[in-house]
Amino acid sequence: MNKEIKTDLAIDQKVESLLAQMTLEEKIGQMTQVRHFDDITPEDINTHFIGSIIHTQGPTPGENAAGWQDKFVQLQKIALSTRLAIPMLFGVDAVHGQNTYAGATIFPHNIGLGAAGNAKLVERAASITALEARATGFNWVFSPCVAIPYNEKWGRVYEAFSESTEITTTLAQASVLGHQGPVGQSPALIATAKHFIGDGSTDFGVEGGNTTLSEEEVFERLLPPYRAAVEAGVGSVMASFNSLNGVPMHAHRKMITDVLKGQLKFDGIVVSDWKAYSRFGGNDVINAGVDVVMAVEGDFHMYVEGVRNGVLSGEISQERIDDAVRRVLKQKFRIGLFDNPFPEATLIPKIGMQAHRTVARQAVRESLVLLKNEDNLLPLKKDARIVVVGEFGNNSGLQSGGWTVNWQGMTENYAGATTILDGFRKFSGQEVLYDPDGAANTDDVEIAVIVVGETPYAEFMGDIGGVMNNYQHTLTEEHQRLIDTYHAKGIKTIVVLISGRPLVVTKQLEQADAFVAAWFPGSEGDGIAEVLYGDYDFKGKLPHSWPKSEEDYQGKYGPNFWDGSIEPLFPLGFGMSYEK
Repeated sequence: MNKEIKTDLAIDQKVESLLAQMTLEEKIGQMTQVRHFDDITPEDINTHFIGSIIHTQGPTPGENAAGWQDKFVQLQKIALSTRLAIPMLFGVDAVHGQNTYAGATIFPHNIGLGAAGNAKLVERAASITALEARATGFNWVFSPCVAIPYNEKWGRVYEAFSESTEITTTLAQASVLGHQGPVGQSPALIATAKHFIGDGSTDFGVEGGNTTLSEEEVFERLLPPYRAAVEAGVGSVMASFNSLNGVPMHAHRKMITDVLKGQLKFDGIVVSDWKAYSRFGGNDVINAGVDVVMAVEGDFHMYVEGVRNGVLSGEISQERIDDAVRRVLKQKFRIGLFDNPFPEATLIPKIGMQAHRTVARQAVRESLVLLKNEDNLLPLKKDARIVVVGEFGNNSGLQSGGWTVNWQGMTENYAGATTILDGFRKFSGQEVLYDPDGAANTDDVEIAVIVVGETPYAEFMGDIGGVMNNYQHTLTEEHQRLIDTYHAKGIKTIVVLISGRPLVVTKQLEQADAFVAAWFPGSEGDGIAEVLYGDYDFKGKLPHSWPKSEEDYQGKYGPNFWDGSIEPLFPLGFGMSYEK
């Protein structure tokens, strides 16, 4: 009998011993996740035996990482003072680094990592994310997103690696291995594959909409990344806001229980998304196979009472409750939480350390996709007289996208980051001018690097055409004016596009002498200049097909070209380099 099997058997024995001692209220507590700063009082941890806490948008746990750890230690001590002393999990949306903490290393969003296509790099980035998450007090991250987007109207396209099932599957497995370590070794943290299933393939790209793919298409196109994540040992899977052929995924027993837990043999935690109990059918969510519910924003007491009454009335079986609690306890034992329930203060100095930023800068370099390079304008000469144009060129918040310090991102600089302008000034042999609004005197300039794109956004707010936002398929009039201004001057122009998805830029491509898709690069904006100056070649390849016109978005799946109905401006996998 090998060591891994012995370890699993030992954990199973501990789980069964503990489960046999638990009351119904203690079991429901383990199935409950709340926000520490808004939904509960510390006393609720003691009286309701709460099993996990999520930190996301809102007040931070402390002024610095030590303060964050101190807060979680205080809360953990309350959990450990309960009758069975079961420690809590602390979860965080760390989707491109520990992005809730200003000063952490922020990687390119997954769409950029998909463009890089480097599985080893994705694994390393995930490992750093896990370490910096642990350094701020967390042992559960809600990452990676393994969605496969079918329509760029969807505001979460950038959270996913690619429209390609093959690329997504490879990088999903790499990310899980990075977060948790090799299969068979005890992880220090739980990763989460999300959102199960069909979140990126809703009709017309509506966040939380309806996915009307056939079962065959779901299994062939969407399920492989989850299979790969399970094979890599992922500790949790998050259910999705969308419906699948009219059935809310949170209440989809066939997909959660029969397919994920049954066919794929997933033995980890199925966790709900935000406020799922009240949104998707109450106890139907539990009966479908969800093990832990984010009982937030007023759901807490209603959820606890609803599940308790459901068990007492026979609506929810005791076996379903025990299955959920087994899964939670197993993961807590697997990450060594009973032996080491508190965060490690020795990890704090590693947050945002230079070695981590070096990896993030490599990710920026490898994510860049060169779409045009007329007359070999790139690479730039170090003595070229250039101007960086546009506010996006000197703003780390704008360059990083959503899920950066705040849920919907931010529009100002944040701690520890470098901007795109910083990089040009760092690597140039000449003074680099900066023109934030297109009004500067640039008579002596040879080349303009014009940085344009989308302001930060996250779920719902970022949907194109939705009622909650103003996002569009094209550049804003202000950004178009920047390009027009320099084009009219006859100055050579390099357009750097900051975006979470392909946009319609056919006109801008014609105007520009060179064009670079830079996605949302994160905290290491100086990595862009390294490539444009030729210190490194372009490696990035498009993780999505690129549309020609706004009309391409109007169909059910917009400019996702896997069905062959639309001819793209650039196909999946396109990307130029200096060598070709």
